[in-house]
Amino acid sequence: MPTITLPDGSSRVFEDPVSILEIANDIGAGLGRATLAGEVDGQLVDAAFMVEQDCVLRIITDRDAEGLDIIRHSCAHLMAQAVKTMFPEAQVTIGPTIEDGFYYDFPLSKRAFQRQT
Repeated sequence: MPTITLPDGSSRVFEDPVSILEIANDIGAGLGRATLAGEVDGQLVDAAFMVEQDCVLRIITDRDAEGLDIIRHSCAHLMAQAVKTMFPEAQVTIGPTIEDGFYYDFPLSKRAFQRQT
């Protein structure tokens, strides 16, 4: 029966293990829609993480610095997958998030850009 303590000092008790997303939805539908991840006892976890014991929880949304980093990281992976789909010979190398976005380096020959007929 986990007791979840929130940043404002309030707490919620759940009868069974509960995911970060379920907790957010219990607080409010808007927060549930905005939830990207959680911070459980200081450790960043994804929204599907199951809380099984008492903890301190901070819900991460796009308004948090960590949330923006999560979005950028996910977008970088999506872009890499799209490039690999379009150019299978492309090598996915480094693709970090940076202060104002993200990037990926893709070593690719000029031939890869030529249209096959």
